[in-house]
Amino acid sequence: MTAPIATAEHPAARRYTVRSGRPHPLGATPDAEGTNFALFSRHATSVELLIFERHDSPKPVKTITLDPSINRTFYFWHVYINGVTPGMCYAYRVDGPHDLHGSGHRFNPNKVLIDPYGRGTTSTLWDRVAACGPDDNLARSLRSVIIDMTDYDWEGDQPLRKSMQDTVIYEMHVRGFTKSPTSGARNPGTYLGAIDKIPYLQKLGVTAVELLPVFEFDEDEISGTNPLTGQKLINYWGYSPISFFNPHEGYCVAPDEGSHIREFRDMVKAFHRAGIEVILDVVFNHTGEGNHEGPTISFRGLDNPVYYHLEPYDKEFYTNLSGCGNTFNCNVPLVEKFIAECLLFWVREMHVDGFRFDLASILSRGPDGKPMDDPPVLWHIELDNELADTKIIAEAWDAGGLYQVGYFPGFRWAEWNGRFRDDIRSFVKGDKGLIGTVAARMAGSADIYQADGELPINSINFITAHDGFTLNDLVSYDGKHNEANGENNNDGTNDNVSWNHGVEGETDDPEIAALRARQVRNFQTILMLSQGVPMMVMGDEARQTQFGNNNAYCQDNEITWFDWVRAGEHADLTRFTSELIAFRMEHSTLRRARYFTGELNERGLADISWHGCRIFSPGWDDPESRVLAFTLAGFPVRAEGKSADTDIHVMMNMDWTDLDFDIPKVEGRRWYRTIDTGAAAPNDIHAKGHEPLWERDTYTVKNRSIVVLISKP
Repeated sequence: MTAPIATAEHPAARRYTVRSGRPHPLGATPDAEGTNFALFSRHATSVELLIFERHDSPKPVKTITLDPSINRTFYFWHVYINGVTPGMCYAYRVDGPHDLHGSGHRFNPNKVLIDPYGRGTTSTLWDRVAACGPDDNLARSLRSVIIDMTDYDWEGDQPLRKSMQDTVIYEMHVRGFTKSPTSGARNPGTYLGAIDKIPYLQKLGVTAVELLPVFEFDEDEISGTNPLTGQKLINYWGYSPISFFNPHEGYCVAPDEGSHIREFRDMVKAFHRAGIEVILDVVFNHTGEGNHEGPTISFRGLDNPVYYHLEPYDKEFYTNLSGCGNTFNCNVPLVEKFIAECLLFWVREMHVDGFRFDLASILSRGPDGKPMDDPPVLWHIELDNELADTKIIAEAWDAGGLYQVGYFPGFRWAEWNGRFRDDIRSFVKGDKGLIGTVAARMAGSADIYQADGELPINSINFITAHDGFTLNDLVSYDGKHNEANGENNNDGTNDNVSWNHGVEGETDDPEIAALRARQVRNFQTILMLSQGVPMMVMGDEARQTQFGNNNAYCQDNEITWFDWVRAGEHADLTRFTSELIAFRMEHSTLRRARYFTGELNERGLADISWHGCRIFSPGWDDPESRVLAFTLAGFPVRAEGKSADTDIHVMMNMDWTDLDFDIPKVEGRRWYRTIDTGAAAPNDIHAKGHEPLWERDTYTVKNRSIVVLISKP
């Protein structure tokens, strides 16, 4: 029996008895009798644990002052409290040195801190301004919530473990997917609302959804209003996490009931039943505590110089390699442990299938801020046995100037291929002299990945992402129109590689409208015909528009919400996209596990042959060329029960004039047209078994169009 610990008594405090507790696992771990609390702080001199009976309690029912001789093991502070049960809330006060300019310590016992490992957070009383100043913020603080993670019936669900080469990713925002009144969802803008639209995603054919950040974040982080409407701006995207182990309560139907874990799990389970994986966009490069003027929420009050990069000339200031005010110190042992355990939590407890790491190059930086040859946290993630079947994807750059496409270690790290985006945009826009580059991108970007032993699946191919123009806006605007963000249109990139086709924004000109529609189909066709892993963005299949806003991070309104009316208005494009994805999934030659080698099939066709308008004459050295064609040989696919896949012949004409392309002869086979982006719907794409025969030796490909033929016996 350990000595009693000093407590600040409340009339109801006597029902809670205290023991020394265990240093691991970190966080709050409930059992049948009570809850164990464990917290890391290397430099703290004192720690108080505050226990609240309700999420809206202004004061704690019990305050426990931890005794370092009893409740500290190494740098881990711990205590066990009988009678503290799931649903109750807790927080910490932590004291220690305060030396902003020298050591960078920011300990302040006035500030109430949430647990970095907390499974829930309640913001009922939260006041961001109160967290920024030096004064006591107890009455207006965040609190962590004790959650029983075992109280859920998964009904046998597990992560799906689909092959990367068979993956088609749909990037989406949980709220924006169903928040519009046009969605018809029963619980719009929530995890449960997304469930209502699963049949739509199934019909579209995507195999995974990639959710913009769902780690708890502060929507009120952004101040200001839309100067055009007066509407309050918020942190809509969620790229400033404050609690990494719990889903954002703002996407819950009943957030005050602590339902966030259950509702998120319900969503994941429903996606899995539909055969769709769930990938999370995760942010470990910075936190929502921001710069030196930001709120004290957790990490900076627990051990500021451990968790963050600080400026060597004056450690009051944060090194800002993220562009968001601070930079997480990812490659020190305790932070590496935190990141790894967070990922394992989301896989073990929440059954997610993968992660996309925002500004992942920061995870390659050492404690001195410089890139490391072998970053421990990246290799930890790469080699962890429990994550072996989990998809890991890097945004391979940061705001500090690192651009590392092709750098990430091992064979499992896939990367957002920014060069694919830029090169394909330039080609479709009509830039000349790019055919060699386009060939490299569509063949899996071997020039980027192959030398390090990586594969086509290491390339995440995309044309658009949440950050930038939608596909509709890419063909409708020459420049950004971000006035609604309240930054005088100074935010967002100026380099969009876009083209408005003659008119800025919406137009009634039928010729421009037809050309734009053709260009949208061209982009989607190239994306789905390319080796690697395709990623598309929510609403691109329905010509979703953000009205020229290429940085809609603060817009929680019709600018960013999926307008389901457009899915009906552009049903031909939605059908085209669905058939295009089905075409990709039908043909293993478009989903190769390895790079092309020149191997011949039984009909003498090489695995890939390059052409221009003339067979075997691609014109690699022609600086004026805007055309490229290629033939993919079909091979037997034993895993799919096929004696042989069909051959595929692709002709791409981004020139201003219609051009005649030669068609190769294939012994014992005839060619059938499956795609012609220059044809009017429904003849722009044909479903399997309905492709019309093409008997001529040439094909006139309309200007700015793509034609795809397949061979059949």
